[in-house]
Amino acid sequence: MKTFHQVSVDTQRVLGSLAGSVTFDGDPRAAITSAVQQRAAQTTTAPALAQLIGQIDHEVGNRPSLKSVPPEQMGNVRNDIYLANAAIPLVLAQAGLSKEQTGTLTAWRGLGTQAIQFIPPWVKVAVALALGLGTMVGWKRIVVTVGEKIGKEHLTYAQGASAELVAMGLIQAADMYHLPVSTTHVLTSGVAGTMAANGSGLQWSTVRNLLMAWVLTLPASILLAGGLYVVLRQIF
Repeated sequence: MKTFHQVSVDTQRVLGSLAGSVTFDGDPRAAITSAVQQRAAQTTTAPALAQLIGQIDHEVGNRPSLKSVPPEQMGNVRNDIYLANAAIPLVLAQAGLSKEQTGTLTAWRGLGTQAIQFIPPWVKVAVALALGLGTMVGWKRIVVTVGEKIGKEHLTYAQGASAELVAMGLIQAADMYHLPVSTTHVLTSGVAGTMAANGSGLQWSTVRNLLMAWVLTLPASILLAGGLYVVLRQIF
């Protein structure tokens, strides 16, 4: 299996051949950002991308994978990988690429995706504990709200199964297309849909409270997460 360094060298060679006689001497990030924003490769995209991938390779070194890079060195590298991964599809969309060139570019993008989508084990454990403890404390309120207070009648087994199937399908579709969704939002919306379809009606006071919670959750989470990040950065 090729190391990240080897794939990076091959990718730079492919981009160099695509660039031809075109050279680039400026800031590769600015040039690539412009191409990504316009959603179209420009004449300088290939040489600029080759230069950026070379810089990423220099930062990573000859390690077997990006996961082995120390966390303190991954800040700017991760941002550069995001940018390079966004630009590679623009290059792949160009006509005339050979199967080998396409495979090389796709391989580099795959390695980059593995690195930027990597979730450390401690994060998984912390999230699981937070969800588990939160459910242990507030399970009754959740059950009563979902089962009794969204509709004017109590939730039936068939309605619960229908809502769960809808939630499962939407979450799988969102995962397939890399879209952010909330399982709580999807499930409660499914329950509301079954109540409306059943003709039993909705308790609009609960629906209003749910909508307000959805609207306020995002900015509140952003502020809390940002504040905790600043505090923890100062500590660690």
